[in-house]
Amino acid sequence: MPIRAFVFDAYGTLFDVHAAIARHRDVAGPEGDRLSEIWRAKQLEYAWMLSAAGHYVDFWTLTERALDHALARCPTVDRALRSTLLDAYFKLDAFPDARHALSALHAKGLKTAILSNGSPRMLDGAVTAAGIGADLDAVLSVDTIRIYKPRREVYAMAADALAIAPAEIAFISSNRWDVMGATAFGFRTAWVNRGRMPEEYNELAPVRVLADLGALADPA
Repeated sequence: MPIRAFVFDAYGTLFDVHAAIARHRDVAGPEGDRLSEIWRAKQLEYAWMLSAAGHYVDFWTLTERALDHALARCPTVDRALRSTLLDAYFKLDAFPDARHALSALHAKGLKTAILSNGSPRMLDGAVTAAGIGADLDAVLSVDTIRIYKPRREVYAMAADALAIAPAEIAFISSNRWDVMGATAFGFRTAWVNRGRMPEEYNELAPVRVLADLGALADPA
């Protein structure tokens, strides 16, 4: 079947999750990068564990809690940066290749959408700051169903919203666990392996592995 729609994960795929600390690295000091890594890891961990326990807290609240944990783990980073970092996270930078890919795909008449764990307010802030809203047909948040990826119900949201069969949807994510969940659901998947990480979940492999999103805009 031909691909009729491209659905993208948001954080790490279209938006740089480490952009917040990158803007303030000089102030954050030597533990800045470590803080950013812990912040991201705990943000995801909280979402997974709450879903496994049958409980839901919105992603912005989890982002705040994860930052508090990271600040406690990195005592050399001034806690006065907290509000500054949260504001920066609300307006994360889009990767340059993300803008190009979305524009090129949309110009070809293909449907494009975001499917994200992010709250609606977070996604609206990021999409607006990046100026990519005109190239998106839908921005879908798990907040609608109050459960996080990689649950099947989340991926079903995209197929339902676009009214397109899973086999005709390409799902793109930089998160290998997300690609695993989307593959299990029935999407045709691509893993954007920006960090050149080793393969995982071999039994649920992506159709393609990309270094960045440029290959989607300019296929070989």
